[in-house]
Amino acid sequence: MSEVPPAAPAPEPVPVVAVSKPGRGLGIAGLILAIIPFTQLIGLVLSIIGLVISRRAGFKNGPAVAGIIVAIIVGIIIIVISIVASLAGVAALQSLCEGYDPGTYTLDNGGTITCS
Repeated sequence: MSEVPPAAPAPEPVPVVAVSKPGRGLGIAGLILAIIPFTQLIGLVLSIIGLVISRRAGFKNGPAVAGIIVAIIVGIIIIVISIVASLAGVAALQSLCEGYDPGTYTLDNGGTITCS
């Protein structure tokens, strides 16, 4: 009978070290808030803070950059829509006065309009 050699000892487990990326959480939060309507300003600020923290620590922060870009684009879209809606409202009010002389008039729904 031949002898079986002893088994090699199990290797020591290698400790897993989590690499923290400073500012990444702020970048992700900023990106999420940049997507939600009317929270773009908060998302923009959080994304900028997250990007600054990451850069100072020597890390890249893609979510923060994306949050900045999305917040700016969505903010511009909301501003443009608001301007167009305001101009449409002014045009609608002006069309109510067409054919009327200057003065104050009572509408059928009980409201009043002043035409100049």
